[in-house]
Amino acid sequence: METSEVEGIIEAGISDCEATVTADGSKYTAIVVSDEFEGKTMVAEQKMVYALVNEHIQSGAIHALTIKAYTKAEWAEKQ
Repeated sequence: METSEVEGIIEAGISDCEATVTADGSKYTAIVVSDEFEGKTMVAEQKMVYALVNEHIQSGAIHALTIKAYTKAEWAEKQ
């Protein structure tokens, strides 16, 4: 599965979201930036993203997914 496909799935499922996905084989890392994460716990943020790609995890197209979720303000501080 192409990283651009994973980015598209995440961006389509979370409003006003920017996703950057990298891959090493079938192990993916997603940096997801959206104000939809405001006030949510890390677990809740990850559940939002996993729910979008779960069918691809179950099919084996994505073997592992590391999620780093940030609000826009958190991401700006990190830069």
